[in-house]
Amino acid sequence: MSRTERGQAPKPLVAFSYTEADEEKRRGVRRMKATATGLLLLVAVVYVLATWAEHAGWTGWPGYVAAAAEAGMVGALADWFAVTALFRRPLGLPIPHTAIIPTKKDQLGASLGSFVGENFLSGEVVRTRLHALGIGGRLGAWLAEPRNADRVTAELATALRGALTVLRDSDVQAVVGEAITRRADTAEVAPGVGKTLEKVVADGAHHRAVDLVCARAHGWLVEHADSVMDAVQGGAPGWTPRFVDKKVGERVYKELLRFVTEMRDMPEHPARGAIDRFLTDFAADLQGDTDTRARVERLKSDLLTRPEVQDIIASAWASVRGMVMAAAEDEQSELRRRARSSLLSLGSRLATDGKLQSKLEGWLEDAAVYVVTTYRTEITSLISDTVASWDADQTSKKIEAHIGRDLQFIRINGTVVGALAGLLIYTVSRGLGA
Repeated sequence: MSRTERGQAPKPLVAFSYTEADEEKRRGVRRMKATATGLLLLVAVVYVLATWAEHAGWTGWPGYVAAAAEAGMVGALADWFAVTALFRRPLGLPIPHTAIIPTKKDQLGASLGSFVGENFLSGEVVRTRLHALGIGGRLGAWLAEPRNADRVTAELATALRGALTVLRDSDVQAVVGEAITRRADTAEVAPGVGKTLEKVVADGAHHRAVDLVCARAHGWLVEHADSVMDAVQGGAPGWTPRFVDKKVGERVYKELLRFVTEMRDMPEHPARGAIDRFLTDFAADLQGDTDTRARVERLKSDLLTRPEVQDIIASAWASVRGMVMAAAEDEQSELRRRARSSLLSLGSRLATDGKLQSKLEGWLEDAAVYVVTTYRTEITSLISDTVASWDADQTSKKIEAHIGRDLQFIRINGTVVGALAGLLIYTVSRGLGA
């Protein structure tokens, strides 16, 4: 329901004023008015002269001329009244059904809105029109042109940069952090981790990690031999001789180094097998043992609440934003090259694939029909409310400035047609002996 229908005073929706361009058109209308009025005066003078000649005793042609001129005046006056009644009251007289545009402006706006809604915003009309356009094929042919794909890619990059610039980092970081935390908090991770670990162990993918740990441990022991022996000696009882402590320290270090070296160099070392069995059992516990799963969930909750983890989540957005901004600005970036390639590929498919065209056009038609059927009332009320918000006098003057010349031709045509009709009627009457 529009404001006018609700009884509310319409607010100005758009600027609507009588402009200099309208005044220039109005001057053309005045010239046409003068022409139409001059023609009326001409037939009036012809009528007076023909009537005088007829009364003066002239016979024959004065009667025909007088009849034609008389009918021409009637036609001119009738059309003058009709044209004038559209915009104002003829001669200022309060004649009913005159000054139609200024007095019936709101009703005309409502009628225009209803007309548009019934004849242009129906689902069938919109669907038929869009289907006839063949948007899918046209869009495909257009996108298949490299220069058009370049243009769309540039526009998309500009839009992406604008969106990233408008977004506040703190807001996005808060949303991302909350989303990740909430998703991780509601999802149990232990079974998934257990399945992943089970597959890793089954495939032997963990062997490289074990090799790396053994290599790094061997290197560390070689580099820090004195520190290891000092640590062993420092843990010995105070009552043992120092040379004994030293011998024990050296022995422990050598055995530890031998053990790590063997683990590093022997793929079939028993300790490696023990690691495999431990990981296999742990993977099974993660999937089936209630206590183990509960411990993992507590550990997950503790990790998520730590400030360091939240900082990592928050900083991830800043990193992603910076990479996307840089890629969008660089014309040779992989992002823009892939976007351009995808657009060209999509254009080529759309131009040749009838099924894809039909699918795209079906989506567009459904979307357009949904919009016009759902918001038809709002669209038509926009028309009626806009017209209702216009000033009546300015509306009348503006419309007259735009169509007034054609209306003055109606007056001219009325004069000519009236004269011809009068001449015909008089001729027929004379022929029948009236």
